[in-house]
Formats: sequence, C-alpha cells, structure tokens
Amino acid sequence: MMPFFLFIFICFAALLSSPLAAGELTTCSGIVPMKYRSDKISIADFGGVGDGRTLNTRALLDSSNWPVIEPLPSYGRGRERPGGRYVSFIHGDGVHDVVITGENGTIDGQGDVWWNMWRTRTLMYTRPNLVEFINSHNIIISNVMFLNSPFWNIHPVYCSNVVVRYVTILAPRDSPNTDGIDPGAFSDSSYDITIRRISGSSPFAGVAVGSETSGGVSNVLAEHLSLYDMGVGINIKTNIGRGGFIKNITISDVYMESSRKGVKIASDTGDHPDDKFDPNALPIVKDITIKNVWGENVQQAGSIYGLRNSPFTGICLSNINLRGTARPRSVPWTCSYVSGAALLVSPWPCSELTSTQQDGVCSNNF
Repeated sequence: MMPFFLFIFICFAALLSSPLAAGELTTCSGIVPMKYRSDKISIADFGGVGDGRTLNTRALLDSSNWPVIEPLPSYGRGRERPGGRYVSFIHGDGVHDVVITGENGTIDGQGDVWWNMWRTRTLMYTRPNLVEFINSHNIIISNVMFLNSPFWNIHPVYCSNVVVRYVTILAPRDSPNTDGIDPGAFSDSSYDITIRRISGSSPFAGVAVGSETSGGVSNVLAEHLSLYDMGVGINIKTNIGRGGFIKNITISDVYMESSRKGVKIASDTGDHPDDKFDPNALPIVKDITIKNVWGENVQQAGSIYGLRNSPFTGICLSNINLRGTARPRSVPWTCSYVSGAALLVSPWPCSELTSTQQDGVCSNNF
C-alpha cells in the first residue's frame, strides 16, 4: 500500500528576503494570490492525447539520454554520487509568476526505474527530482497529485514566495528519498516557512528540518499535523560538516499514531556523498519549541543528541503525551549535550530537560 501525503497548505515566504524579528512568525495568506492567467500551456497544443493510454513523450526513462546539470553548491559533489545530477522532470531556473495546477490531475514520475538503479548501485549521477525551481519567485503549486517521484518531489531552492497547497503526494513505502517538499538554500538561509494542515504516512519522518543546513534554517512554523505509521514523527537533523544553523523552530498541535519514535533531534545524520567535508564545520541548533503533541502507539518517546563542541540549546518541550508500547529495556528519552526545559511531558523526558524552572528562552514558549 502506498503512503498518503495530503499537503493542504505549505508556503515558503520570502526565503531570500529580510528575516523576521526574533520570535515573530509569518503566515502564507495572500503571499502569492491565485489570479486568472490568460497564458496557458496544454500538452494537447503539441499533439498530446490525454486518454491515459497514449504515450506522449520520448523514452525519457532511458537515463543515458537524461540531461545532467551541475550539482547544487550546498552539496558540491552531488547528493548521492560525486559529480552532477540528473535534471528534474519539471525544471525552472530564474523564472517567476509560475502556476502549476490542475483538477487533481496526476504527474507520474515512474520512479521505479530510478529506485532500482539506486538499490543496485548502478546510478551514474544523483537522481532527478520531480519538480525543481532554482533562483525563482512567485510560484504556486496546487490541486495536483504527484506520483512515484524518482527522488524528492518538490524542491524550491534559492526561491522566494512559494505556495504549495491542496497537493497529494504518493509513493511506495520502500521508495528511497521520495520526500514530499524540500525547500533549500546555500549561503542565504531558508527562513519564514509555514507548514499547516498536513496528513501523511511515511517510514521516515513526518515533518523534518535538515539535514542540509549549510545556509541555515530559521523561523519555521509547523502546526496542525496528523501523522500515521511513521518512522519518526518530528525530526530535526544535521551533522558535522554541514555548518550553518537551525533556530527558531516551532512545531505544535500534532497527532501521531503508530510511530517508531516520536521526536528526534539529531547531530549524526551523515549523508555526505564522500569524505570531502570540513569536520570543523559544526552546526548550531537552538530555540526549538515542540508543544501540544499527542501520540498513540509510539515505541520510543524521543532522543536529542547534540554535539560536544556545539550543544543544542533552548530546547523547549511542553504539553506532550506520547503513549506507546515500549520495547523491552527501551528508555523513553535519551539525550546528550542539550539544554532547555520541559513542562507537562509524558513520559518524563531526560534529565537535561526536566527543569520546571523555565529558562529565559523557554518561559516565553510554554
């Protein structure tokens, strides 16, 4: 059975414009208004037939003919393989005022060919995304189903004013790296990101921040999430060699059911394409608020692992109840190199967060 991802409303507001003042959160409403567009492009204008049977393209799945482009500078040598990467199926660089919409029509990436190459280690380059926009702004993606992406589904990178809403994303549970929506930046940080009203299932994470943090990620609000059959419900992740920061993240009003782990904040993600990374590039993780979370059948409540030379600070947990079927000898929470506070958390978290005397950072978030 395929996992079901219903992305009701996600926006990436001004990823490359001035950041908000500390503690402020933004909303997507009206950022990129949907308005009538007289310029429409239809495959029927080029002889295409939309009967669900007619082949309207060349044999695009022949990877030897698939164009290869330069890797993104944030990875430098490719995400999966050193060198370039296959261009995304729908790709735009330096575009603006783009609308991808349809009456719940399907964009099918037919990703099983690519997944098999990944599994058999026969990939020449990093797999293509289904949709990618680079250095672009004013993008709306709505009322479309994305099916079986070779790699990430929607990847707005170095973009501003992007709204994704009323979108369904489907892929088999064992498909590798078929992330739903992955905004990104390098040198300039990704910030002012709002995620609302998502329902989904995945063997990996429900909502994740990182692990690519070289440009930094800040001012993220994720709320009203319903997550089922998850590997990890809430996952904030980075690694030595990434550098950058993750800060001012608020995740609230979450229901999760049947999850291997409820909350994971980690500094050991890995995922370097090779050993050409700077071991002195330490990420900073601070001011993370997770509140109003209810979980059923959660095997382990959570883990928070900072770095010895870069501890995670300002980790604030409140009103969290993660009921589970704990495995034998499992510990509800495990932590190291972390500071913060907790209030009304069950099971009670690790000792580093058990202070009911909230510090200055957490007192404003409880």
